[in-house]
Amino acid sequence: MLEVRRRKIRRNLTEDLAGYLFMTPTILVMGIFVVLPILYAVFLSLHKVRLLGGINYEFIGFRNFTRLVADERVWIALWNTAQYVVIVVPSQTVLALILAVTLNSGIRGKNWWRILYFLPTVTSSTVLTLIFMWIYNTNGLLNDFLGFLGLPTYNWLGDPAVALKGIMLMNIWSTAPFFMVIYLAALQEISQTLYEAAELDGANGWQKFIYITIPLLKPVTFFVVAMGAIGTFQLFDQSYIFSGGTGGPNNATLTVVLLIYQAVFRNLQMGYAAAIAFLLAFVIIALTLIQRRFLGGEKIS
Repeated sequence: MLEVRRRKIRRNLTEDLAGYLFMTPTILVMGIFVVLPILYAVFLSLHKVRLLGGINYEFIGFRNFTRLVADERVWIALWNTAQYVVIVVPSQTVLALILAVTLNSGIRGKNWWRILYFLPTVTSSTVLTLIFMWIYNTNGLLNDFLGFLGLPTYNWLGDPAVALKGIMLMNIWSTAPFFMVIYLAALQEISQTLYEAAELDGANGWQKFIYITIPLLKPVTFFVVAMGAIGTFQLFDQSYIFSGGTGGPNNATLTVVLLIYQAVFRNLQMGYAAAIAFLLAFVIIALTLIQRRFLGGEKIS
């Protein structure tokens, strides 16, 4: 009996060792590229870093965090980013769902429509931003179109009241197709027998959409909204190109990630930038947990 137990223990140890050996590459990659950078960022956030004349670290405790609370530009960046998230995420989610439902309805030439809709997603963000800057020019296509309709025109690149909205419009248009594909895949997994049963009970198209499609897409919607929120909170390249890296006009396009960039590469304040990054991480994690509470759910099959 004792010998059997020993053999069982040896077998379990061998299996555990084999498992850890297979996991070693992943553990090393995660440690080097995830855990160590996070730990180094924590270290930086607690220090004042001098880069000129050699790297020197001066421990200052939580002064970087108290400083960001008093920094007006941090709150401006958070407000701009929050506006961007609140408008872009619901808009791109709704647009993606509408496009997916339309393509799933069996319209003619749907494969060509899929390609056409998905083109903005595979196009470089920098290229799209430059194209939209040309469209948003004072004498650009958008103002010409608005003028043709008799509507007021705007200085999309220079007016603080509309500069951020221009970036919002561009990103809603360019990111919705990616989430459309995710919704389309989920729609095609829904059993048609559910819709047939609903039809026998007298349900119309709208009722089937509200009481069958929407509930069954709840886990997918959580994923779409969570990924959309994480992506929008990290807005950088469009804001940088639109404003030339300043966040202008009058800080109207200043975002949290752009502020981190300015702190590191313009002001050489790596410790302060790390503190802002942790603030952004906290906001993203908190928002994701809230979304999980209201949108998360078990997949219905």
